[in-house]
Amino acid sequence: MRAIFLVDNGSLRPQATHNLRRVAAALSETLGETVQAASLLHSNKIPAEEVDGIPAITLGPAAERSAEAGATEIIVLPFFFGPSKALTGYLPERMAALQARFLNVSVRVAQPLVDELGNNDLRLAQLLADNVRAQLPEQGAAKVALVDHGSPIPDVTAVRNRLAGQLSVLLGDDVRCVAAASMERRDGDEYRFNEPLLEHLLDTPEFSSGHVVLAMLFLSPGRHAGEGGDIAEICAAAEQRHSGLKVTTTA
Repeated sequence: MRAIFLVDNGSLRPQATHNLRRVAAALSETLGETVQAASLLHSNKIPAEEVDGIPAITLGPAAERSAEAGATEIIVLPFFFGPSKALTGYLPERMAALQARFLNVSVRVAQPLVDELGNNDLRLAQLLADNVRAQLPEQGAAKVALVDHGSPIPDVTAVRNRLAGQLSVLLGDDVRCVAAASMERRDGDEYRFNEPLLEHLLDTPEFSSGHVVLAMLFLSPGRHAGEGGDIAEICAAAEQRHSGLKVTTTA
């Protein structure tokens, strides 16, 4: 008996849980077996009434309940773009604690959505390109910024940069240019690989006027990418600074 979990980092915003459950349900239908939506952290604090009366779950306790019910194999499907510290640090520690308690339980963790060591898979970039094309103006070429949260892990930023390169090729002459940007970064020169920050990019001559489409490298809406979130505030402030700038975001 095995238990399969689609796992994100977790958010206090109910929209993120709704989205994770939607994807888990689609996976369940495709696989023909149940895929449970679980977060590493945070989501269990969302009031149940805000997530259809069904409490959001976190992976650790949920996996333990599955083991107690007889599961001998736990499969974790990371709902992450790249190898964030949550996947390389917290998740192995949590699963090691599970296996110390349930000695007969094996744990398998799949690769994140982008495997830097794998083949040149264009499916995610194609989805991003489709989302960008849906926001392009009828007249005049737009500029595109592929924006992620920003990470202290260079390998995660490398995923963003790889996708930006793929996106540029796929969009071709449909847009004027494609650039990568981070929503935020930690202080210190050792984190300069996150640059440019979105707010700085929107102040450059190339991106401070005309139509800019933000390709959102976020898997779920939350306090950063959701309505009225940090990204929206950064864009609104940039439009205030530059009267000729119009920023739209992908779904």
